[in-house]
Amino acid sequence: MTILEELQRSIEEGHPGEARRLVEEALNQQIDAMQIVEEAMMPAMQVMGERFKAQEADIPRILAAARCVRVGFELIEEQEPGLEARSIGTIILGTVEGDLHDVGKNLVALMFRSAGFKVIDLGVDISEKQFLKAVHENPDVQIVCISSLLSTALPEMEQVVKTLRRNDPDKKYKIMVGGGAVTRQLARDMGADAYTENCVEAAEVAKTFIV
Repeated sequence: MTILEELQRSIEEGHPGEARRLVEEALNQQIDAMQIVEEAMMPAMQVMGERFKAQEADIPRILAAARCVRVGFELIEEQEPGLEARSIGTIILGTVEGDLHDVGKNLVALMFRSAGFKVIDLGVDISEKQFLKAVHENPDVQIVCISSLLSTALPEMEQVVKTLRRNDPDKKYKIMVGGGAVTRQLARDMGADAYTENCVEAAEVAKTFIV
């Protein structure tokens, strides 16, 4: 078994310490950073995503694998500062104004990063002006992901979506929404491009928007 095969297995089994050791060893062997990402990290997360869809893996196992990938990324980024520039796309992420919940958002951010995205995490209680400012400051953004757990914050989410749509008539980026208060129908009524129920699905859907 090659070191990259070992790394993939350690990620799938959810062992961050072992994953970090194997990434470090691969780098010491002069294996290219992108090769590590594309031939071990990404295949591992793809396998875990397929297992989740087949109900062969639960969210905790998926997140354990994602943490392994994140640990590996952090190590690679220390030695390859330009790696982030080679990400598959840029996502702006935040929880809307009036909602301070961040657990779901943080899990989604972790999955996005493990899928190879550059994530600009705005945090919680983010107003439409802050979302709009972030979009203007990051013209390369391809996806804006908006979260809300509270039903009382849904009007704010709808306002954010409408504001982003109004300021992006050419639809240069996609809008994704999610969270405990959101439904597929609500997302459709708001004008969002996608609604996802969990962090695994969010990463899978985001990848379909990258061409």
